[in-house]
Amino acid sequence: MMQKDENALPFYKRFIIYQKERFPFLKHGLLILVFTFSSVNYSLNARYSSEIPVLSVWLIGGFTAFLLFFLLRLFDEFKDAEEDAQFRPYRAVPRGLISFFELKVLIGFSLICIIGLNAFFQPEILGVVGIVLVYMTLMTKEFFVVKWLKAHPIVYMISHMLIMPLFDLYTTGLDWVLKNEDPSPYLILFLIISFFNGLVIEIGRKIRTKEQEEVGVETYSKLWGEKKSVIIWAVQLSIVFILSIVCMVVLSYSFIEIGILVLIYLTSLFVAFRFFKHQTEQNSKKIEMISGVWTLSMYLLLGGISGIWRMIQLF
Repeated sequence: MMQKDENALPFYKRFIIYQKERFPFLKHGLLILVFTFSSVNYSLNARYSSEIPVLSVWLIGGFTAFLLFFLLRLFDEFKDAEEDAQFRPYRAVPRGLISFFELKVLIGFSLICIIGLNAFFQPEILGVVGIVLVYMTLMTKEFFVVKWLKAHPIVYMISHMLIMPLFDLYTTGLDWVLKNEDPSPYLILFLIISFFNGLVIEIGRKIRTKEQEEVGVETYSKLWGEKKSVIIWAVQLSIVFILSIVCMVVLSYSFIEIGILVLIYLTSLFVAFRFFKHQTEQNSKKIEMISGVWTLSMYLLLGGISGIWRMIQLF
């Protein structure tokens, strides 16, 4: 009865419920703004530039990045529709909270905003936007090899995580593309970091105990086993850590910044070790949580803090 009442609400009220469940705007929005700000400032650092990002460029870029991530969620609703209907009827779309037609309207609106804003305010970066959108479309279609990808979960994961460095290509491009500068050779390190950090987040949110596993829901703990999955997660984390340290050293970051990153890395490893020793639901949730904390901290240390420091020096 409650579900039927919920589904009868006006669209804007149903949309508020939908975003809270599937893509919390406040939580993700703040993280994506930090990610964008940090990416722009990393590009400036890598070019040894003392400039400060233009506020309008950062806001338009941040809003674009937010919509790109939101589009991923919307596209996934179509990609996973059959499995959700069969195994996850409690989710927003299968239970009728929001229709596929309404999702298409949201996709259309998002695309208009993305293309329109960038075409009007920063047309130089439209080529990068196009590359990202084309790759996202191919992801939605499972690269037209659905059965093969489903039979090769590791290849599936890698093919989908490649979207992360493409997002970074856009966010760092808010510096070097718009300034018509050559990208720093250290940019490739940042893109690789983004790829492996995508794996940290992806694996981290799908490590569960046997009691948490659901029929029809693919997790890495089900694929590799609980202990092996957390070891693989820790390996990806370590790759990101090492590459981040390399970036910080070659770009002459302070020992304080490096020390903070080391501390957060060791804390993350401790969380992984706790799950390795004791596979509990609480420890499983801590891995997902520390994946987010690590990601936010790592991006802030690579670009965000230096950007904030630049802005403080203006006053």
